Amino acid sequence: MTDQTAALVSLIHARAGTAPVKLGLILGSGLGHLAGAVEGVAIPYADLPGFPHVGVSGHNPNLVIGDLEGVRVAVFGAREHYYENGNPSAMRLPLTVLKALGAEALIATNAAGSLRPDIRPGDLMLLADHINFSGLNPLIGEKTDARFVPMTAAHDPDLRAGLRASAQAVGVALPEGVYAWYSGPSFETPAEIRAIKILGGDAVGMSTVPEVILARFLGLRVAAISTITNMAAGMSDEQISHEHTKAMAPLGAAKLEQVLRHLLRQMR
Repeated sequence: MTDQTAALVSLIHARAGTAPVKLGLILGSGLGHLAGAVEGVAIPYADLPGFPHVGVSGHNPNLVIGDLEGVRVAVFGAREHYYENGNPSAMRLPLTVLKALGAEALIATNAAGSLRPDIRPGDLMLLADHINFSGLNPLIGEKTDARFVPMTAAHDPDLRAGLRASAQAVGVALPEGVYAWYSGPSFETPAEIRAIKILGGDAVGMSTVPEVILARFLGLRVAAISTITNMAAGMSDEQISHEHTKAMAPLGAAKLEQVLRHLLRQMR
């Protein structure tokens, strides 16, 4: 553990207690209300030296440590996206701290555009795999051989099975699909969406893939769920915008909360 990580862990323990965290959650656009459901302590990123300065509306940059459905969790109310500062490894320190707090797994959420007519705005999609359409990687510059991270089963089969079972138990549809990471911040063109569709993508968004790579690098099991906020460019007549994303995200967030709460009850 580096001195920087150790100092952050000490700071978090002083505010939130020393009980080990079991699971980390990264919240996407419009999903910040989940952090408010945690019985614990919210620590602003600004109080955690080295944590990203998130500048995206619809995100709440606090680290919340506490209990949700009887499980000790660490909830990241915001992530730094690549498009903010051109740094794909921006979430490396927060995830390193998550691991040092004792976490075994990470569940990431995001807002995404659908490429499938059967997955509509307000629906959820469980990531079975991803395509790094951007070509960027958060491990560029890592000096050790640990940088050669196998990604064959990047999205943990057991975590995915648990999420599918929880979705079925609470009556929420949770189709699986492949998520393509587009750097943003501009939205994709219809031609780019056609290309992603040919490559096998089912949804597209501007996050999550860097965190999945970093989580696997750190030895965390990982799963991810998209809240579908729009049909991708050229898939419908709707006008795509960030305001639209923020307005539509809560429709899927209510379903996502049900699924996550049920999963946590099974993890006690």
